[in-house]
Amino acid sequence: DFVAVTEMDTINIAVPTPLRKTKDPDMSYIVDACREIEKYFHPGLLLILESTTYPGTTDELMLPMFEKSNLKVGEDFFLCFSPERVDPGNPKFQTKNIPKVVGGITEACTEIGALFYRQALEHVVPVSSTRVAEMVKLLENTFRMINIGLVNEVALMCDRMDINVWEVIEAAATKPFGFMPFYPGPGLGGHCIPIDPFYLSWKTKQAGIEARFIELAGYINGQMPHFVVDKIQNALNDHMKPLKGSHVHVLGVAYKRDIDDVRESPALDIIHLLEKRGGRVTYSDPFVPKLRADGFLQHSMDAVDPMEASAAADCVVIVTDHKAFDYPCIVESSKLIVDTRNALKGNRSEKIVRL
Repeated sequence: DFVAVTEMDTINIAVPTPLRKTKDPDMSYIVDACREIEKYFHPGLLLILESTTYPGTTDELMLPMFEKSNLKVGEDFFLCFSPERVDPGNPKFQTKNIPKVVGGITEACTEIGALFYRQALEHVVPVSSTRVAEMVKLLENTFRMINIGLVNEVALMCDRMDINVWEVIEAAATKPFGFMPFYPGPGLGGHCIPIDPFYLSWKTKQAGIEARFIELAGYINGQMPHFVVDKIQNALNDHMKPLKGSHVHVLGVAYKRDIDDVRESPALDIIHLLEKRGGRVTYSDPFVPKLRADGFLQHSMDAVDPMEASAAADCVVIVTDHKAFDYPCIVESSKLIVDTRNALKGNRSEKIVRL
């Protein structure tokens, strides 16, 4: 109920900013929220956008909407951008102890925004503008996405050359400077890393710059589910079985370990591709009891017991390495396992095919 805006001093806007199929940002949720706030806009209000978006959203899109009130930003009202920073499933870092970046349209806006966050958070990082703050979030997530793309490409190279990519990364990580380990996997997931870099790519195209690293990393990461399904098919073929008609059991469908979020999860692509090639697919996930039909899945699926399904399946594929899975027992009962997460590190069973 936006009428409550009349009684508020501060409003944080944290609405979805999805990508359209053309990979350009959909700003409709931000615009709709601002239009509702406009109806009850009043002097002294502090507005903070936290939704991840392209540089310029706060000053180009939001500011003109509120300036129509004839109130002056930095004097009569205050407008800031402060990127959301969360790491689901990480017990070490919560909202209170994650440094909070904030940038305002004016210095006064930044000061007021920083003062607001300092009341609840341990460390606030003021920056010079909303555009800097917007770019901070995109750099953070683009850095991660590109490095994952790099290590996924290295994994493809190592696969062709019969080199254990996990051992390579582990050894490289012993270098105490100039190297930060990233790990390959079945693809990117979540509502941030697979999506956010393309806000930046879109914006740079408006400026006449081609974001080649982003586009290439996005392509490589997007190909990983196909690579995993090829790996499953080849592993079955090596055991004299076709993928068509075979029972493939997927362990883990959340996009990362020990959470229940399936947004953009590579598991959904993998299930879709397996079924498209004629595989019979089941899944287990202690955090996701049901998968609902959507753009990828043509039908809903219920989670099944991991031990029973692993024993019955022609192939088990570890997509999300939840700690709750009893991996030694699963290996013992399974006929064939494709491990995309190095969850079975140290196990030398010939049943295991590694990414």
